[in-house]
Amino acid sequence: MAELALLRHTVATLAYRSGRVLTDVPSGFAAFKPAESARSAGQVLAHMGDLFDWALHMVEAKQVWHDSPPLSWEEEVKRFYAALRRFDDRLAEERALAVPAGSVFQGPIADALTHLGQLSLMRRLADAPVKGENYFKAEIVNGRLDPSEQAAPRREF
Repeated sequence: MAELALLRHTVATLAYRSGRVLTDVPSGFAAFKPAESARSAGQVLAHMGDLFDWALHMVEAKQVWHDSPPLSWEEEVKRFYAALRRFDDRLAEERALAVPAGSVFQGPIADALTHLGQLSLMRRLADAPVKGENYFKAEIVNGRLDPSEQAAPRREF
């Protein structure tokens, strides 16, 4: 079950890092697009929630995909963390997954990490950069997903 523990730590890492990127965004950030053909920040965040809904279905041997239209930024943030919670709760059960853990990582989880990086870059382009941090020193705990549960940064720069 070491694979499940690593997946849970990856989800906890995503939750910790996303707390830095998704909170205190400037007014109107949900509509921000770095280019006309790009997704808006709100569309990217909605997609991230969809990825974890898909991941949960995937580990239960179901192929279900939703392309959700974005809600308000605040509601979309709540939806994202709720999807993370449902997925992490399933991993915490330590039941076998219907698909290989590596496939779950290389698909929805890696995609969400990429999109979080996009949102971080979009914040910088919107003149609201996220303060740098040494994430190696961060206190990241499996199951600690809500931004209100996160430890304070240990080393910002």
